[in-house]
Amino acid sequence: MGHEVTLFASGDSATRATLRACAPEALRLGGRCVDPVAPHVLLAEQVLRSASAFDVVHFHIDYVHFPAARRMRTPHLTTLHGRLDIPDLEPLYREFDDVPLVSISEAQRAPLPWVNWQATVHHGLPAERFPVREAPGRYLAFLGRLSPEKGVDRAIEIAGRAGVPLKIAAKLDGPDQPFFETVVRPLLGRPGVEFVGEIGEAEKADFLGNALALLFPIDWPEPFGLVMIEAMACGTPVIAFAAGSVTEIVDEGLTGCTCRGVDEAVACVERVARLSRRRVREVFESRFSADRMARDYVRIYERLTEESRDGNRRRHPRRRSLLHPGDVAARRRSDPRSQVG
Repeated sequence: MGHEVTLFASGDSATRATLRACAPEALRLGGRCVDPVAPHVLLAEQVLRSASAFDVVHFHIDYVHFPAARRMRTPHLTTLHGRLDIPDLEPLYREFDDVPLVSISEAQRAPLPWVNWQATVHHGLPAERFPVREAPGRYLAFLGRLSPEKGVDRAIEIAGRAGVPLKIAAKLDGPDQPFFETVVRPLLGRPGVEFVGEIGEAEKADFLGNALALLFPIDWPEPFGLVMIEAMACGTPVIAFAAGSVTEIVDEGLTGCTCRGVDEAVACVERVARLSRRRVREVFESRFSADRMARDYVRIYERLTEESRDGNRRRHPRRRSLLHPGDVAARRRSDPRSQVG
């Protein structure tokens, strides 16, 4: 959209932005990182040290930066990507209820409705990355982590009862190994079940586009299941359990079915096969494109920077006590535009 962007991320990131590498490679893929908090704290320090060079700083690193960001003069916001219904989080967000936040779904923000939400911005994807496939495929697809809450065992049951082959493309992380060995592995020998393993971005379009439908039988408050809109971009409908953000993402009878159990999901398989895959793609283009997401964020950036210029940015009542009087005087001397309450 014509803006200059600096991305603080791992050195192997592929981007047209100016890249500032905070680690040589992605932490999970590299396999050498023992303590992932350490490089994130380093990243936060590098960003905060450079903050005055930017009009706005957009964080995606959870809450690591909150104490320092609260003291920043540069307008900033933080998009949260995880679940927020964890009891340990409430006292943290009570303390930092002045930090400007963006949710990725309305469902995500429900446990903490009182924090400083600026907006909900659904994820978006580049439309050109996923060409539409108008002919229905011959198998059901499961794409995601091999963890209990993602429901691969339920996907196997749904496909088996519907009489449709199932292809599973999934990654297996260390904590999920016991679940895989005790629950999933014994099911992989069933007729029609094909375990593909973990796939990369380049393989997703074919895997999802050639499927009859995506199975998304989750059992947790998913903040936003990105794989749902990846499938929709290909024209592939979604059969998902109605948990978390699912009912915000899937339009019942238009882009798929939302279900409350295996029985309903089995009945949905036949129904979604009759949906217009072209229409599924059109819904994706109107609601979940990268362009729409970018426009949403630019509106937030513009509002925050305007409020900062006007001296009207919302402040936490306790925030005044965080500045020593000498700090206030120093700020005024160094920047006559500063409006310190």
